Amino acid sequence: MTIKHFYTIIFIFIASVGLTFSQNQKGYTIEGDDVVFTFHRSDYDTLSHDEAGNRISFDDLTVENVVVSGEFNNWSKYNWKMTKINEDTYQLRKPLSKFEGEFTWEFKFVINNEYWAEPTKDASNVADAKGLFGEHLNVYNLKMYPNAYPDANGSVRFRLRGHENANNVIVAGSFNKWNEHLFKMYKIENGWELKVQIKPGDYEYRFIVDGHWMEDPSNPDKVRNEYNEFNSHLNVGKYVTFLLKGYQNANKVILSGSFNDWNETEITMKKTENGYWSYRLPLPSGKHHYKFIIDGNWILDPHNSVKEYDGKGNVNSVYMVR
Repeated sequence: MTIKHFYTIIFIFIASVGLTFSQNQKGYTIEGDDVVFTFHRSDYDTLSHDEAGNRISFDDLTVENVVVSGEFNNWSKYNWKMTKINEDTYQLRKPLSKFEGEFTWEFKFVINNEYWAEPTKDASNVADAKGLFGEHLNVYNLKMYPNAYPDANGSVRFRLRGHENANNVIVAGSFNKWNEHLFKMYKIENGWELKVQIKPGDYEYRFIVDGHWMEDPSNPDKVRNEYNEFNSHLNVGKYVTFLLKGYQNANKVILSGSFNDWNETEITMKKTENGYWSYRLPLPSGKHHYKFIIDGNWILDPHNSVKEYDGKGNVNSVYMVR
């Protein structure tokens, strides 16, 4: 596949599979390959004591430290201590790789290792907290969706044409553990839409129209499922910037790799003012082999220690899109 063809696929995919949807996710954001937990003092009015269970006003307590506590760290009140940014704000950054295996994680912020900050229901990611036996605890936890969540600036736009008389349309897939209720689409002219931020990877999905499951009729990429029907398939990638330092006397530097069938002329890198050659392009998730061609001479990426044989006697630099 040439890089020109790949750009075309990306364009068609985004156009066919968007909407203004404001995702009010309290307590965290996804930044690249990291989850950034953020505690704002002004977001909370009350606290509950860990032992007594009684609530107190936030104004009655001096904040000495804040900890992120949740299902991902066995609700520890001590391990994930946050960094103080200013008098009102604390933050903690963790790699996304720590949150693999589950679609959602519940969490809270712990003040001074004993008081739980109580969220209100004004955010979309609030869950009714339950005990070990499913009993309601009359408090709420925050929910985190590290791999997929509706977002107005999301990377994937799902669109289903027609079905104007439907009452409820859901998009469910392997990116949200086939949840039949959470990702509700919004009615637009001539159809339904939803924009979702999804971690790079290979996924299958279907639409649920008033309880009836169906494949995406506008996406020809599909795979047969266990019910002898079809799931629609998508590969979510991301933009990657390739950099080569030095070689400022070169006339031309070409980027060539498995992502463009090792084309030797197609991707001409641009010389920057800070001593680099640069090129930015979208790549699907997975492993990509590449090299640079400097005035006709092929070289490995001198600043990338990850190399691999291609099975044909060649050694290439490797870039992983996760």
